[in-house]
Amino acid sequence: MSWIDRVRNGIPFLPKRQSDDQLWHKCKKCESMIFTREWADNAYVCPRCEHHDRIGVNERFEQLFDAPPERLSSPEVREDPLKFRDTKKYPDRMKAARSKTGERDALINAYGEIDGHEAIVGVQDFAFMGGSMGIAVGAAIVAGIQAAIERKCPYILFTAAGGARMQEGILSLMQMPKTTVALAQLREAGLPYIVVLTDPTTGGVTASYAMLGDVQIAEPGALIGFAGQRVIEQTIREKLPEGFQRAEYLLDHGMLDMVVHRHDLKAQLATLIDYLAPEAADAA
Repeated sequence: MSWIDRVRNGIPFLPKRQSDDQLWHKCKKCESMIFTREWADNAYVCPRCEHHDRIGVNERFEQLFDAPPERLSSPEVREDPLKFRDTKKYPDRMKAARSKTGERDALINAYGEIDGHEAIVGVQDFAFMGGSMGIAVGAAIVAGIQAAIERKCPYILFTAAGGARMQEGILSLMQMPKTTVALAQLREAGLPYIVVLTDPTTGGVTASYAMLGDVQIAEPGALIGFAGQRVIEQTIREKLPEGFQRAEYLLDHGMLDMVVHRHDLKAQLATLIDYLAPEAADAA
């Protein structure tokens, strides 16, 4: 070791207050470097190209509700019913996801007001095992719908998922009819079900509750589909159009009712509650 290295290593450096990773955010679409604070203040939307980044449960609730909402407890379900193991044990994957997100599972419900209108809002978090639909997610959706019926208010669901949770096998697929039946009960009660599809919403989630809304909304640029584009191209042996599974393409082809910028989403949802549930809006 040279004398320069010895001197340098002997100098006590104070830890940095903020690293470069904390100060800057690199946009996944245009690759612009943006101050993290500016990006967060812009609702996690790139101010250069308007790319809507994925956000978690807390950020979504903060953007939507007038005040901190009342979180609804999710039903207790049996974990690891199949004793599944791939490269890791399923309980180990669950433990890692809970540590990463701070949530029990991929879908959280909350009750609060959106521009003065009561609503139950469910948010599916892609950061929790890809937002995958398992028994706990199905139970949480049913619980959210039941809470909406009891409180006579709309149920609004933000979807984000890679599909069914493979570690729960057919039990995860059974959540598709289970949630469909619960949504039929919500309609019988005369209450609206509004879906906001965020990036990405795919697989069995798209094939069930994500596409059953009275109003179908999507965030700009959201990936929405059932099977992946490559799988479809290999099956039909044709090249698919550009942006085939993006929100704007689906809007143009009648699969969605509207694509709404994140800045306008709260006001748009309040307007829809006024229109679809005037009695609930008046009571609020």
